[in-house]
Amino acid sequence: MRDDRAGADASTPVAPGTLLVAAPGLSDPNFRRTVVYVIEHREQGSLGVVLNRPSEVEVRDVLPYWAPLTSEPRSVFVGGPVDARTALCLAALRTGQHANGLSGLVTVRSPIALVDLDSEPTALAPRLRGLRVFAGYSGWDAGQLAAEIARGDWIVVPALPDDVLTGHHVDLWGRVLRRQGVPLALLATFPAEAGLN
Repeated sequence: MRDDRAGADASTPVAPGTLLVAAPGLSDPNFRRTVVYVIEHREQGSLGVVLNRPSEVEVRDVLPYWAPLTSEPRSVFVGGPVDARTALCLAALRTGQHANGLSGLVTVRSPIALVDLDSEPTALAPRLRGLRVFAGYSGWDAGQLAAEIARGDWIVVPALPDDVLTGHHVDLWGRVLRRQGVPLALLATFPAEAGLN
């Protein structure tokens, strides 16, 4: 597998459970100031979901049985521009819980797991700390993400489990950059343009 890195001196390769942080100069409206959680990364391509784009749609309106397990805000998040009719769900497992062998959960990077929304919520509820539902996803064909990283569009950094469950009013983009230390932390000071988050 290719070792895609964010720049010459970066040490975080793209892998399931890492974050793609949009560089300040990335102007694509689908990804400006976004943080993407990587779910899958293979030679054939990569797949992830945007963590910081809540929609106006409430989970209870589309997946009522999963709504009580959803972290605040209880909105469906916009996971990306690909196939907005597809729903993906990520959950953070409680301390000491593992997805291995559990029906309805597939580990991305412990303690984060992909949830099968056709499974029974009440069976999984005691094991979950929270979950987030995404409409659509972000996808890259073979070599596409590596080219975007090489161009400087994305910064690859480790994820924390709480990133997946971050609330609506938190500046996740700035928070992730600030915790990287200098020089990446300085990028968090770039102002958002009027009308963009």
